[in-house]
Amino acid sequence: MIVDSQFGWASVGDKKFSKDIIIHVDRQVTERRTELSKVYMNDFFHVPLSENELGFLAEEKPEVVIIGAGFKGMMLLTPKAKETLKDYEHMVLTTPAALDKINKEGRRYVAIIHVTC
Repeated sequence: MIVDSQFGWASVGDKKFSKDIIIHVDRQVTERRTELSKVYMNDFFHVPLSENELGFLAEEKPEVVIIGAGFKGMMLLTPKAKETLKDYEHMVLTTPAALDKINKEGRRYVAIIHVTC
């Protein structure tokens, strides 16, 4: 699976997405449900990644969670999201660095990719 991205889009294989995405352990791709984290908009400049979006991790049981926090690394994580991620090996990288990691990763992973900042 080849994952690529530029500001404003990401592609996985031959599919192109113009919104943030999640690559699940079974390699299905879904759009990130940012509406679950909008309750934090008064506390953050951008929509952060919150614990409200991470409930699926317990079911999927990834070996590693790779988070692409945008091209400038501006997507923040809420304190409760950080707490949730303590149960998993995880890394928060800029989106380009996360893509490099994803394209080389051999373990079962979940990737959350922010494409708009």
